[in-house]
Amino acid sequence: MRGFLVLCLSALATLLLVTQAAAAAAERPRVLAIELANDINPVTQDYVVDQLRRAEDEQYAAAVILLDTPGGLSTSMEKIYKAELALRIPVIVYVSPAGAEATSAGVFVAQAADVLAMAPATTIGSSTPVGQGGEDLGKDLRNKAVNKFASALRALAKDHGRNVRWADAAVRKASNLPADEARAQNVVDVLAPSLPQLLEQIDGRKTEPKGFVLQTAGARIERVEMSFWKRVLDTVIDPNIIVLLMSLGVIGLTVELWSPGLVFPGAVGGISLIVGLYGLQVLPISWAGVLLMLLAAGFFAAEVFVVSHGGLALAGAVSFVFGSLLLFDPAGESYQVSLQASLGIAGTLLLFFAFALTKVAQVRRRPVEVGVHSLVGAAGAMRRDGHVFVNGELWRARAADGGSLQPGQAVSVQAVGADLVLTVAPAPTAGSTD
Repeated sequence: MRGFLVLCLSALATLLLVTQAAAAAAERPRVLAIELANDINPVTQDYVVDQLRRAEDEQYAAAVILLDTPGGLSTSMEKIYKAELALRIPVIVYVSPAGAEATSAGVFVAQAADVLAMAPATTIGSSTPVGQGGEDLGKDLRNKAVNKFASALRALAKDHGRNVRWADAAVRKASNLPADEARAQNVVDVLAPSLPQLLEQIDGRKTEPKGFVLQTAGARIERVEMSFWKRVLDTVIDPNIIVLLMSLGVIGLTVELWSPGLVFPGAVGGISLIVGLYGLQVLPISWAGVLLMLLAAGFFAAEVFVVSHGGLALAGAVSFVFGSLLLFDPAGESYQVSLQASLGIAGTLLLFFAFALTKVAQVRRRPVEVGVHSLVGAAGAMRRDGHVFVNGELWRARAADGGSLQPGQAVSVQAVGADLVLTVAPAPTAGSTD
């Protein structure tokens, strides 16, 4: 009896321990770690903003952006940092792992965080605008852009109690700092070698300006990264890929126009062109580049129907090179078609159309192989009632010398009359010297 009582008490104690452990686990704060190791573009912008909203909706204790970016588009950057500022839970940006960077547009994403932290051997800075309102614009427009971005970054730094003077220098002078100097100059809030240690360090901290009190000690970290489909879209918006897809589209549709009914070239060309147009829709483009690309497509297509001895194809290749180099000029230096890729694709198109034109010229030089005149010289056999069997068909026939023709006699066609009566002559027999 005593043994049974001890066994029951042991079981009850075990049950209580398990229940307490489960309750403690349920009470542990959750942190959503969003991996952003990529350019800042419309695809990564959608991914980050969606995950920030998810963290808020599912009541995570905090959202952490694990940042490693060379920068990107200012429009996407603004949407990300505005989402950070509007979030009703703490946002932590952690520049990591070692060797990571938060440069250009990445600095704005970092400075908008409630807590900004860096891992050792990481860097931050160099936020001078390029592209849309950057170095390639005229002096007045560039000054307006620099003033705009400097003002925005100063405001972010000031609101979060960080170094305003450095924020201004990051835009105007492309200032860049390693992690230890960034912390010493109050550019970032915390240095931490790992995410768990960071969460332990900042536990109980009150953020500026929202006044969140962080509860991150012992938090359960749930990591999330871009889905396969998002990674595909991120690949598709590479300018070199876009130009390649559009080139495949032009080739496929042109081949389908030359030889209607092949289906496969037209299908591949249509799909490639649509996917390429998606990339054009996502990235900022130059209309001068678009017009040059359309002109190139028109030159290539017209080469088949207009005898220019390759002149139109060459003009198309030149238009393609200039068009592709200008196409994404407004997107900045990070989103440009490389000169090597442009020349390679243009050269391939030129070779393709040269090969096609050679084949077209060969076909044009061949004798006509359709119609009744293709029967001249064909061998046949006489049938009854003055008919001859040639090429699987029965035709009326007359002898070239006016003589009679016997059924079964081998003949060859000499001419086709206007009345579609074949003029035939006896075929030479084997060994004949005629």
